[in-house]
Amino acid sequence: MIRFLGLNIGFDFWSLLYLAVFAVTVFALVTALTFPAAAYEAAGKSTKVVWVSVLVGALLVDLLLSIFIVRIGFLIATLVYLADVRPALQGLRRR
Repeated sequence: MIRFLGLNIGFDFWSLLYLAVFAVTVFALVTALTFPAAAYEAAGKSTKVVWVSVLVGALLVDLLLSIFIVRIGFLIATLVYLADVRPALQGLRRR
């Protein structure tokens, strides 16, 4: 337990997991915003608007909802972006 500004802040496993998922989602959103829209089409992936919308939705779900199954669904979408779309976009940048 950490005391900060008069508040007791506990870091259990679930809190750390939540922070990790939130950080991964923010990272994915920031990287999605850095690629141009044409790169998504050139890589044969869904459009930039689709991926940014999905990642913003994931961020909002992380912040506002506590429905576990919805969070898992958006986490899977975030991981798909990081594992499939982002490497394809980076491959285009290297050429």
